[in-house]
Amino acid sequence: MTDFDFNMLLRANPDAANCAATIRQQAEHFQVDEQLPFSPSGEGGHVMLQIRKTGSNTDWIAQQLAKFAGVDEVAIGYAGLKDRHAVTTQWFTVKVEGIEEPDWSQFEADGCEIVTLSRHNKKLKRGVLSGNHFQLVLTNLQGEQAVWEQSLERIAAEGVPNYFAEQRFGRQMANLAKAEAWFSTGRKPKKRQQKSMILSAARSWLFNQCVSARIEHNNWQHWLQGDVMQLNGTGSVFVPEPDEADIAARLASFDIHPTGPLWGRGRPMCQADCLATEQAALAEWQSWQQGLEQAGLKQERRALRVRPEVMSWEFEENSLCLRFFLPAGSYATAVMRELAEVTDLSQTERNSGEGGVSD
Repeated sequence: MTDFDFNMLLRANPDAANCAATIRQQAEHFQVDEQLPFSPSGEGGHVMLQIRKTGSNTDWIAQQLAKFAGVDEVAIGYAGLKDRHAVTTQWFTVKVEGIEEPDWSQFEADGCEIVTLSRHNKKLKRGVLSGNHFQLVLTNLQGEQAVWEQSLERIAAEGVPNYFAEQRFGRQMANLAKAEAWFSTGRKPKKRQQKSMILSAARSWLFNQCVSARIEHNNWQHWLQGDVMQLNGTGSVFVPEPDEADIAARLASFDIHPTGPLWGRGRPMCQADCLATEQAALAEWQSWQQGLEQAGLKQERRALRVRPEVMSWEFEENSLCLRFFLPAGSYATAVMRELAEVTDLSQTERNSGEGGVSD
């Protein structure tokens, strides 16, 4: 059985090894506020609720909303999953067309409150969000403050590797072990949701291998011949011509980003040196590549890096308060990983059988 060790993935910042801290000493130390790319329309057959929750995960809140409104869970929409070990604010829609709408002021769920109530003309679908605002408090800081400051300034200027974080892979990386079993035996899970989670985890793990390889070669921030670039803030990708004079300038301004593979069917989008680097990084994962192709996934690309926006920080006694915005699909834990060896105090509870996910 393959040993899936997240710590084997390289960091871009060597100073991170010289600092340490803990996170989530209490739920309020990990706050997430979801940002949608639109505002509620104010009319339509769906109630749109902005909900602040503590100590509960997104699926559980969706179940409570369905029960309260007297509708099937399929009538509930949300853009992303949010961790239970945090204070999070996110949006839900409830289809109330054709039913008697309940009195939302009477809605009660532990650790949950409705912040905003409006109407919208369609169900909120997964993935339809701009990103998340984070406010984190790291405690029990170890290491010189000057080193912390240097790392913070580096991240604000250069960004961080856009790794899929550990929560992507399930408790104790279990979804990767399930992927290995599937791809080595050909016996796939019966449940559609479980298949989707395992495929997503496997694809993410292969992407992370390519990010780590680019860090090893010190070119994760730079153009490599044959690279596929992604236009910042979009899913649009292109292969620049080698003689394009402004590639370096566009990379430096974060207008474009180098990308890595989200594996699936079809010819690789990258070429030349970039293709050779990715093939070397994934040489030991050919059965996984074949498994993802046979499952019907298509080749896609993801930016190798992400730069936190509106980033600010302040030190107080032996703690650090850190604020920033990340686009959808990027992880706050990827930012913390470039700062220090961070111990997540919620992991004990996760490993005992509870936990959640954060987009």
